[in-house]
Amino acid sequence: MAAIELNGKSYEVDEEGYLADLNQWDKDIAVEMAKIDDCELTENHWEVINFLREYYEEYQIAPAVRVLTKAIGKKLGPDKGNSKYLYELFPYGPAKQACKYAGLPKPTGCV
Repeated sequence: MAAIELNGKSYEVDEEGYLADLNQWDKDIAVEMAKIDDCELTENHWEVINFLREYYEEYQIAPAVRVLTKAIGKKLGPDKGNSKYLYELFPYGPAKQACKYAGLPKPTGCV
């Protein structure tokens, strides 16, 4: 298993870069994972990341993109609860990429 070394800590990740241990997640590793993907996390990214972490805590599952889009629309409004907005933030796939940065497992149904 691969690892990301950061601030003297080692974060184990699977072959796709998802954290092996969800309890190791912190904002620093999220920022580092985003850097690896050439992405700089903005307030809008954090809004989605924090939403995903809350969703996972409540349902114990990472939502697929359709569920994510609908749930974000309910909580943050229709201007943010749409695929176009989410793909602008997370071009590699809103559910996959955002879940990775949030320290969550890959959503079910994602290839």
